[in-house]
Amino acid sequence: MEYKETAIKGVFILEPRVFEDSRGYFFEAWKDSDFAEHVGKVNFIQDNESKSCYGVLRGLHYQKGEFSQAKLVRVIRGKVLDVAVDMRKGSPTFGRHVMVELSEENKRQFFIPRGFAHGFLVMSDVAVFTYKVDNVYAPAHEASVRYDDPDLGISWPIDMKDVIMSDKDRAASLFKDAEYFD
Repeated sequence: MEYKETAIKGVFILEPRVFEDSRGYFFEAWKDSDFAEHVGKVNFIQDNESKSCYGVLRGLHYQKGEFSQAKLVRVIRGKVLDVAVDMRKGSPTFGRHVMVELSEENKRQFFIPRGFAHGFLVMSDVAVFTYKVDNVYAPAHEASVRYDDPDLGISWPIDMKDVIMSDKDRAASLFKDAEYFD
């Protein structure tokens, strides 16, 4: 596995070493000791999976305070554009984002540490998205930032009339009104 730190410190793209032959392919999707060596020790406690169709935009979500979550995300079917937004007030990259394409073809993974909002847009007919988290889901501590906030400047590459999202995500707060991390 190759670990590539992005322009935002602590956010990594993981590129697996894939072994392919006439039978198919094999790769290590997770190895605790390698992850700890390159990124740091993260105690993932739960794996989640979602299935979505083209145009679904989920996010930009985060959990506040002690319920903040680090995530290691990947796509096992289809293709998404995945985004992490730095919500840490004292960070030199506060308010900046990283976008990465995750797909069943490239088999990349994306590590998003605590202190970030996260979301993704489905770019294929269907996408199966899976992720590890290091903290439990706490609905009372959940928050969202608008996907189309002009202060964030995220360039989603589809017509916004084709976006499918929850009412909760449409009603998310603007970045300037959000609760940040210290």
